[in-house]
Amino acid sequence: MGVEEIVLLNADDEAVGTAPKGASHHRDTPYHLAFSCYVVDTEGRVLITQRALGKRTFPGVWTGSCCGHPGPGEKLRDAVLRRLRDELGIPDAELMSVLPRFQYRAVAADGTVENERCPVVRATVPANRTVHRNPDEVERAEWWTWDQCLELTGRPESSPWYRLQLAELAPLGAPLDWPDAGPGDLPPAIAW
Repeated sequence: MGVEEIVLLNADDEAVGTAPKGASHHRDTPYHLAFSCYVVDTEGRVLITQRALGKRTFPGVWTGSCCGHPGPGEKLRDAVLRRLRDELGIPDAELMSVLPRFQYRAVAADGTVENERCPVVRATVPANRTVHRNPDEVERAEWWTWDQCLELTGRPESSPWYRLQLAELAPLGAPLDWPDAGPGDLPPAIAW
């Protein structure tokens, strides 16, 4: 596998180039395209994960189900499904755009910056879906109630993007009630 590339964005969220992912995350990380995904089962439980302790950025924090960076020319749906397979061993899911306009900037304890336009997607799977976590990506993966997810926002071990996303998701109700935001507000840099 070659070097993973991220899509660089301008202030209008248009693609303006690419850069190697690993070399791009530092104290002056350029604004780029990413996504977050919350896997929800048909009973309304949410798959919450702890990032692997060996991760370069934000190791060991608790966060949503998975996140990643769409590659150049890759559709958002395809990127989410790729990361669900790679990180969690989930082969398929019903996807829905939830927070297509989400963006954030966060600084890790070591000074590394995340600076992302990061649409949020819900992936619905059957209850009792087996998860096969990739230990290079995920330290732990657990099915939580929505109340447990909300409670995590008050704990320092949650990721900064998780806290910001939950502030927008909580008013939408329980995860199975989240409305479909559709693809209309996705950044121009990516297709659904």
